[in-house]
Amino acid sequence: MDVVIEAAGLYKSFKLGDIEVEVLKNIDLNIHKGDFVSIMGPSGSGKSTLLYLLGGLDKPSSGSIKINGRELSNMKDKEQSIMRRRDVGFVFQFYNLIPNLNVEENIMLPILLDGKRMKDYKDRLDDILDIVDLSSRRKHTPRELSGGQQQRVAIARALINEPDVIFADEPIGNLDSKSGTDVMELLQKINIQNSKTIVQVTHSKEAAEYGKRIIYVKDGKIQQNIV
Repeated sequence: MDVVIEAAGLYKSFKLGDIEVEVLKNIDLNIHKGDFVSIMGPSGSGKSTLLYLLGGLDKPSSGSIKINGRELSNMKDKEQSIMRRRDVGFVFQFYNLIPNLNVEENIMLPILLDGKRMKDYKDRLDDILDIVDLSSRRKHTPRELSGGQQQRVAIARALINEPDVIFADEPIGNLDSKSGTDVMELLQKINIQNSKTIVQVTHSKEAAEYGKRIIYVKDGKIQQNIV
């Protein structure tokens, strides 16, 4: 099975006054194509930092991260920006939608930022709206949607550029249990039917079990790696 993400000797620290705080310590991790990995751990364990490093949103203090065989540290800033727009997608706890844009416009933002033509993605947009079950809401703004619907818009936005990997940081952390279940079932469907690799951080054991593999992080180290 192809390795999509490879982390080796990953270390992250930051300065707090004169004190160096270690966040991640010597992380080795491979994520394969089609995997659905759930990263769990207590608050302050380093799990979200690990997600941001793997997705190129933050830089490690030392160590190596490769996405599709390309070493992130060897990329220029512009190359990393392109990689984040095209090769990976992100879903966050608080949706990060633009309030004055409707569902279609929010989903198409990565296309516009990448300098592509929206009309070339009309069929793709229609397909994704069907996947996330929002075709009837395409002209609504975020304030006209429930929290679960807003998160489905965020998932659709992450999918529009057909990335290899979806990174999700507490994707149901702001939702009620019913909406959370709907979102997790959607992510599972996208993983299985659309062959997308998914890496999520979650506090929820129930949400974690939608994945194919659970990784426990504690005190900046991987404690267990359960298939």
